[in-house]
Amino acid sequence: MTTADDARRAQESSAALASPPTDTTPDTVDGIAFARLYGEPLFKLPQDLYIPPDALEVFLETFEGPLDLLLYLIRKQNFNVLDIPMADVTAQYLGYVEQLRKTNLELASEYLLMAAMLIEIKSRMLLPVKKADTGDEAEDPRAELVRRLLEYERMKLAAQRLDQLPQLGRDFLRAEVYIEQSITPRFPDVDTNDLRAAWADVIKRAKLVQHHKISREELSVREHMSVILRRLQNVRFVEFSELFDVLRGVPVVIVNFIAMLELSRESLIEITQAEPFAPIYVRLAYLPA
Repeated sequence: MTTADDARRAQESSAALASPPTDTTPDTVDGIAFARLYGEPLFKLPQDLYIPPDALEVFLETFEGPLDLLLYLIRKQNFNVLDIPMADVTAQYLGYVEQLRKTNLELASEYLLMAAMLIEIKSRMLLPVKKADTGDEAEDPRAELVRRLLEYERMKLAAQRLDQLPQLGRDFLRAEVYIEQSITPRFPDVDTNDLRAAWADVIKRAKLVQHHKISREELSVREHMSVILRRLQNVRFVEFSELFDVLRGVPVVIVNFIAMLELSRESLIEITQAEPFAPIYVRLAYLPA
């Protein structure tokens, strides 16, 4: 009896676990919410939760372009780059492109050009080989592709070697130490050469600043008239240019000339010339008899 009851209870438990009548997820787990939605605590997943199919993607292999993928397929199977089996490589490449086209059509378009190139090379290799007009053998259809692959591999290896070099912020950080100094600063000593250079600079700047004082000289026309009359006494005549003292400056010469014109206006002197372009002479005026 006990064995039959135990078997019946086991069957009921298995049926209950297979199809539970109600949701057994507790509303709260120790009173702690596992998420927050708009600030409100969320204790269980909502029944109408929709997760887009592209929300989670796993990339097992990533390639930087068509050449990277093609080089990966060749190196993975230990193919000789100089003798590529185009049939196998083309089939594997097209399989990857077809898989990529289902998930990301825009990214797959970058690989279609290389796929067309592989198909063209494969088709040319199926044709009979023709010699060139010069008698040399025709160029291998894979030659251009091999050249591009070798150049790309060299650049990729060089980039990997550069990436292995220590980089600031990734492999090491710049040490920065701040030392607060509270001691009195010590100024450098001044020797005789520094003092001499500073004094020479002061003298140089002092020479650039000079005061120019202009004094007004008082000149009298009457006084110069008297000087001219005294000069003409006891002489018959004096040449015109000898009456001017050019060493005393332009103002004195001008006042002297005005004094001469004033004497001529008052008929005290005569200004004569023997002929055109001849020297000009000045003499005292003759008084009428």
